[in-house]
Amino acid sequence: MLGAIAGDIIGSVHEFCCGKTMDFPLFVPDSRFTDDTVLSVAVADCLMSGAGYVDKFHEYTNAYPRRGYGLGFLTWVQSGSRAPYNSWGNGSAMRVSAVAYAFDTLERALNEAKASAEVTHNHPEGIRGAVATTMAIFMARHGASKDEIRSAIQRKIGYNLNRSTAEIRETYCFNESCQQTVPEAITAFLDSKDYEDSIRLAISLGGDADTLACITGGIAEAFYGGVPEHIAREALQRLDEGLRNTAVKFRERYKL
Repeated sequence: MLGAIAGDIIGSVHEFCCGKTMDFPLFVPDSRFTDDTVLSVAVADCLMSGAGYVDKFHEYTNAYPRRGYGLGFLTWVQSGSRAPYNSWGNGSAMRVSAVAYAFDTLERALNEAKASAEVTHNHPEGIRGAVATTMAIFMARHGASKDEIRSAIQRKIGYNLNRSTAEIRETYCFNESCQQTVPEAITAFLDSKDYEDSIRLAISLGGDADTLACITGGIAEAFYGGVPEHIAREALQRLDEGLRNTAVKFRERYKL
């Protein structure tokens, strides 16, 4: 999960910029956590406490306002609604990384990914994005190769993972849908040589940078055996005490 948080923070200043470069400082004074981090930690909290997703999503969003929430999600929270709103947005995928660490079988992890998504994102594409992200992280942390991860996701999810990041970058632009964010984020991981490279590749696509890097970072953390210490330390320092404590507690519980 820390890989997702760091990706979000690094990508936060690149959202809407449509930059197509890998040459940028990882952290600048304005780098900050966004809704991607807030809701990722909310999911981790649910997994540890047994609280319901709806309750925690409302609680965390109200506790951390003005963090870049999508309009549909924010309207859902502000209205006090407890019913899903058929979203296919990439929010279901960017918040799900903790699920891949909390279960000992792929089947159980994917079932929980679906459960975490469908309280808001009950559109098939919203669920598919969360399931694909969880599958990639779970397989990565259990020693699967990149070819095995690519093949399994293409077979089960149906995403096209045969393009390169260079090919995607040529025409890609800002998009908040799962179906045009998650495959691109997974591809950035597949093309990477280490954690930092994966984040740079994801952001260089020029799209929804913080969410792309959040999804990619969660997978890369699992595959490469963690987040480099200097990146992890900086990311944790940019969280407030509440988010940091929950993130650290989750890492300790699941021995990350």
